[in-house]
Amino acid sequence: MSDTQASAVASYTLSFNLSAAETLGSIKLEFCSNDPIIGDVCILPAGFDMSTVTLSSQSGETGFSIYGAGTNTNTVVLGRPGSLTTAATLSYTLNGVVNPSSTGSFYARLQTYASSDASGAENDHGGIALSINSAIQVTTEVPPYLLFCGAVTIGGLDCNNASGDYINFGNLTTGGTASASSQLLTATNAVSGFTIIVAGSTMTSGNNTIAPIDPQDVSRPGLAQFGLNLVANTAPSVGSNPTGPGAATPSATYGQQNFFRFVSDAMVASAMSADDLRKLTVSYIINIPVSQPVGVYATTLTYVCLANF
Repeated sequence: MSDTQASAVASYTLSFNLSAAETLGSIKLEFCSNDPIIGDVCILPAGFDMSTVTLSSQSGETGFSIYGAGTNTNTVVLGRPGSLTTAATLSYTLNGVVNPSSTGSFYARLQTYASSDASGAENDHGGIALSINSAIQVTTEVPPYLLFCGAVTIGGLDCNNASGDYINFGNLTTGGTASASSQLLTATNAVSGFTIIVAGSTMTSGNNTIAPIDPQDVSRPGLAQFGLNLVANTAPSVGSNPTGPGAATPSATYGQQNFFRFVSDAMVASAMSADDLRKLTVSYIINIPVSQPVGVYATTLTYVCLANF
């Protein structure tokens, strides 16, 4: 049976062995709901119908066609002019059988004849048990996920190892660049990847600020500058390039060595498709001029990662 569900339209392939030579002219196949025993009353399986079946293939002994006078709702007769056979395996496929309308067992009674119309004495007979089953549906789900964390340091590629949320640049001087770094870790199965933006303000003390770098520029000690990037730098020596098996990369204005920038709500990194674990290191620099007002300067930066499902 090509389909074991109730009321399905299926193909049935009948295969059996002839153990000795005989004159074979017809094959009768009768389906019953009660038993496969030849001679017992046959009860039609509810919903079963093979009155319009077609014979699509045959092997072993060929030349058969459906004998219409012997074929009805639960019986099909395959006939041909009687011919002497040898021991062989025979196979016949019937298309367009309508299965019984309820689950459970039903049976087929098989008989062979020398005549071409299943009349007269039979050569041999056999029985077959079949079953209609409820379909078994197997489903599962891959849930969407976005992994994202930020900290001063993240050990390995594990957010459980994230540590620290505060950076102290110490005392600023006009003669050198203050620098520091923090880290971000990302991964997602979002089909269109993700985007990371940074939000916040430049370094501020009361009404006084350190000017943000925009457009991107190199570090210039003695000028007012606050900026960041996400690559390894040599002037000053700070930061690291992205690591991990993922493919997320810094955006163009935050991904050039020794060039820094800060604009709130700007995209700093992204991935264009589902991405494995990727660690990004954010490098910060501060420069001040001799005219920078005294004060304790601070800012709070928030990194937001948005997945594109």
